[in-house]
Amino acid sequence: MTARAEIENTLGRAAWGYDENDVDLIAAQFTETATMTMQIGRDGDTIGPFDGREAIHKLHADSLAAQTDQRRHNISNLVIVKETADSASTTSNLTLLSVEGGAIRVLSSGWYRDELVKQGDTWLIASRHIYLDLPY
Repeated sequence: MTARAEIENTLGRAAWGYDENDVDLIAAQFTETATMTMQIGRDGDTIGPFDGREAIHKLHADSLAAQTDQRRHNISNLVIVKETADSASTTSNLTLLSVEGGAIRVLSSGWYRDELVKQGDTWLIASRHIYLDLPY
């Protein structure tokens, strides 16, 4: 498998984990020392950082526990900005959908900026910044 395909799979597993309420799967896509931040709207404050796999796990678990809908994260337009044998920088678009009460709606759109590292045979997210156009 190519590095691009492995990177796409890592990002996809993180999204799939959220959509399927599998917080362990989400967390497994991050390094032990990963960091994550978020910004909502161009003038929004930065939320975080959430430092370490455990903090990222808790953030996602708390978010999922507060939801009543089914979320679907659609990642598109993946661009590998920089790549070496054991690191990569990527950007990708996000469209966040919500399914509830027999209806589907777009909750937000935005993008991810990820720094990934290869540990053994596995690509993991070392840092992630999420930008959302609207609150979710």
